[in-house]
Order: sequence, then structure tokens, then C-alpha cells
Amino acid sequence: MREIDVLKVKYPGANAWQVGDSQVLANELATLIIKGIKTASCGSFASYQQEESAPQIGSYNIILDGQDVPVCVIRLVSMRLVRFCDVTAEFARKEGEGDLSLEYWRKEHQRFFTREGYFSDDMELITEEFEVVEVL
Repeated sequence: MREIDVLKVKYPGANAWQVGDSQVLANELATLIIKGIKTASCGSFASYQQEESAPQIGSYNIILDGQDVPVCVIRLVSMRLVRFCDVTAEFARKEGEGDLSLEYWRKEHQRFFTREGYFSDDMELITEEFEVVEVL
């Protein structure tokens, strides 16, 4: 049985996925999650609406590195609908990236959402906060 399958038995309903949109970014962000620096993430509301199974508070996720190897399990503890322009400095710090500033967060997330195909200053995001429950 593959490690992911074993983890899905231990954490029923867990999804396995990479954070970020490249192998390099997935490795960087997985490391930040394991270290407890990254405790939040976000995605466009439009992309959440297209998912087959939307995340729910209390659900578990298996975080994969850039090579699709499980590195940790997280539990979703908070979700909010927030416009891009209303994201706070506190949330940007919880995302744990770059210099932890809101300015950095805005610049990099504008790039990310533009690469994803859509960006607007008033676009709606789903912001998530999570906790690490197991490092693998």
C-alpha cells in the first residue's frame, strides 16, 4: 500500500496536494508549513467553486512536496471569504512567504492569480488557516 493510501486510512476524507504552482514552490512552501512558519493559504473563490470536494473546517489534507512525496498532514481550522484588497497584514504574515509583509504578499499573489488566469483587486478569495497535525 502506498504511503498516501495509508495516510488516507488514518485521516479519512483527506486530500493530497501540493501547495503552489511549480515543483520548486511546492518544496519551498511545504518546508515553511513543516517549520510552522506558513499557517495559512488562500485561493480564488472561483477556483474553489470548480472543485469536486470543497474543503471544510476540520478536514485533513496531506501536503506533498514537489516530487509528490507526502511531507505532513494539516487540519483546516478557519476559512473566510475575503476580497483581495481586504487581506490584512496579519493574514499575509500567516502565509509565511517572503519578508512576511502585506506588500510582498500582494505583489506575489497578484502574479500568482494572473498566471492562474484572472486577477482583480476586488476578486474574492477563500482564506484558510491550518495547523500541522503530523510531520512525516
